[in-house]
Amino acid sequence: MTDQNKMLPKTVFPFIWHFLRDYKPVVIAFIVLSLAAGLLGPFNSLLIKHIINLLPQVKDGDVSILILPAALIVINFIIFDNLTWRGCGYIYYRFTLVITNIIIGQLADHVLTKSHQFFQDNLSGKISKQITNLAESTEKIISSIASNFLRGISLMLAAFIAAYSVNPIFCFILVVWFALFASISILMSRKLVSLSDAEAKAGSIVVGEIVDSISNQSNIRMFARRIHEDLRLAPFLYKNQIAQQSTTRWSILMTTIQGTLIAIMIAFSCYFLIYLYSKNLVTIGDFALILGLSMETGHTMWFTMSQLGDLNKAVGRCKQSLLSLLVPLEIQDSPNAKPLECKHGKITFDKVKFHYKGTDPLFKNKSVEIKAGQKVGLVGYSGGGKSTFANLIMRLYDVTDGAVLIDDQDIRYVTQDSLRESIAMIPQDPSLFDRSLMDNIRYGRIEATDEEVIEAAKKAHAHEFISTLPQGYESLVGERGVKLSGGQRQRIAIARAILKNAPILILDEATSQLDSVTENLIQESIWELIQGKTSIVIAHRLSTLLLMDRILVFDKGKIVEDGPHKELVAKNGLYKKLWSAQVGGFLSDGEFK
Repeated sequence: MTDQNKMLPKTVFPFIWHFLRDYKPVVIAFIVLSLAAGLLGPFNSLLIKHIINLLPQVKDGDVSILILPAALIVINFIIFDNLTWRGCGYIYYRFTLVITNIIIGQLADHVLTKSHQFFQDNLSGKISKQITNLAESTEKIISSIASNFLRGISLMLAAFIAAYSVNPIFCFILVVWFALFASISILMSRKLVSLSDAEAKAGSIVVGEIVDSISNQSNIRMFARRIHEDLRLAPFLYKNQIAQQSTTRWSILMTTIQGTLIAIMIAFSCYFLIYLYSKNLVTIGDFALILGLSMETGHTMWFTMSQLGDLNKAVGRCKQSLLSLLVPLEIQDSPNAKPLECKHGKITFDKVKFHYKGTDPLFKNKSVEIKAGQKVGLVGYSGGGKSTFANLIMRLYDVTDGAVLIDDQDIRYVTQDSLRESIAMIPQDPSLFDRSLMDNIRYGRIEATDEEVIEAAKKAHAHEFISTLPQGYESLVGERGVKLSGGQRQRIAIARAILKNAPILILDEATSQLDSVTENLIQESIWELIQGKTSIVIAHRLSTLLLMDRILVFDKGKIVEDGPHKELVAKNGLYKKLWSAQVGGFLSDGEFK
C-alpha cells in the first residue's frame, strides 16, 4: 500500500480517477443512470403536449385515446425518475462510501510515511482535518455533483431536440440562453475557486489553532490564560469569517445574475409562443411543451450551475488538502532498498555532516564507531547534538553528507521498517495510544501473548500500578496517555521496549520522570535489558552512566571527550565539570542553554 501511495496524483481529477479506475463498470453504470435521469422532464413535457392536443378529440366521455400517453407518463416516472435515482442511490450506498473509506485509509497510511520534520511542521489536528476534507470533498464530487452535471447535460440535449420539433426558433432561444448562462456561470465560478481555496485555508488554520489550544489545556489552566487564548484566536476567526463572507457574497451575486437570465429566456419563449400561435404555427400543446421545457431547463440549469459553485468549493478544498498532504517525501526507501540484516548491532558514523533546515551545520565531519554490544552514554549541554545523534541512527532525518552504518550497511539503502524493527527506543516523554494498557505494551511486539506482555510489565515495574486499576490491563490511558502520570507512562514505554527485545537500544532520559525508589528498581531491569545489546543512553543524570563502557561528551555538535567514567573524570575536562556540578546538586542554567 505504501509504495502505491507514494505515487498518488497531486492534482484533483487524476487523484479521484486513481481510486475510481478499479470500479470502471460501476462508473459506467453511474454515468448511464445519471444521463437517463435527465430525460424525465423533456419526455414528460412531450407527453403532456400530446395529451393536450388530443383533448379536442375526446367525445361523449370516451377517454380511451388518452390512456396510452397517460400510462406513458406513469412509466416515464417509474423508469426515468424512480429507477434512475434509486440506482444512483444504490451505487452511492454500495460503492461510493467504500471508495471514501479507501481514500481515508490510503491517505492515513501515506501520512505515516512522512518525515519527522513533517509532523513537527504540521499539527496533528490539521493533518487529520486535511484528510477528512479531501475524502469528504471527493465523495461530494463523485456522488452528488457529478450526477447533477450529467443529468443537466442530458436534459439540455433532449430539450434542444424537443424545442426544435416545435419550431427552430425555440431551439435557437435555448441554445443562445444556455451558451450565455453557462459562460457567465463558469467565468464567475472561477473567482469562486480562489475564494473557496482561501476559505479552506483560513478554516484549516482555525482548526489547527483550536487543536493547539485544546492539546495544551493544562498550560492554559496553570497560567490562567483562557482569556489570552480567546484573544489570540479572535484574529484567525475574523480572517475565516471574512473569507466565508467573500465566498458567500460572490455566490449570491452569481445566482442573482443566473435568475435574471432565466427570466429573460422565459420571456422570449412566451413572446414567440404568442406570436406564432397568432399565426396558427403552434398548438396549445406546443405552448405547454415550450413553457414546460423553459421552466424545467431553467430550474435544472440554475441548480446545476449552483452545483458548479459547490464543485469549485470542493475542488478548492481538494487542492488545498493535496498541497498539504502530498508534499515530497523527505525520507523514503531507495528503489532497491533491502531489509537490514542486524546480526551484531555495530553502529558507525562515517564523516557525517548534518544540519537542520535553515540552521548552521551541527555535525561537520563526525566519525565514530560504536562496537556491537557496547553500552555508550551520551552527555553534554542541551542542543549539543545528543538527540540528533540518536535521531540519525533511527533515520528520522537524513545526513547531509557521509553515512550512518549498522553492521556496515548504509541505513539509507535499507528499508525504514526493517531499520526501526532493529531498534527499541525509550523516549524522555513517551506518547501512548488511547487504547488499553495491554495494547500499548504489546505494540512493542504485536504477536506477543498476554503472558509475555504481563512479564514485560513486571520487569518494568509497571505491573504493580496496573494491577490497582479497576480494569487492569484493559484500562484505557486517554489521548497520548494523559490518564497516567509521567512516571507511569515511562514504565509502559520501558515495558514496550523490553517486549520488543531489539538488538539496538536507545534510551533518551528514560528514567527522568521516575521517583528514586522506582528508578533504582527499573535500573536493574534496564541493566538486564541492555546486556548483549548495543545500547545508547542519553542522560543528564550522570549517575545513570557509571557502568557504561564509554561516554561520549557532546559540545556544539562535536564529541569533545570519549571514554569511561573514571577516565573522563580524571581528564578534568567538560565531563568533569558536569560531574562536579551534579555532585554539588545542580547544573547551572547557563550550562544547558
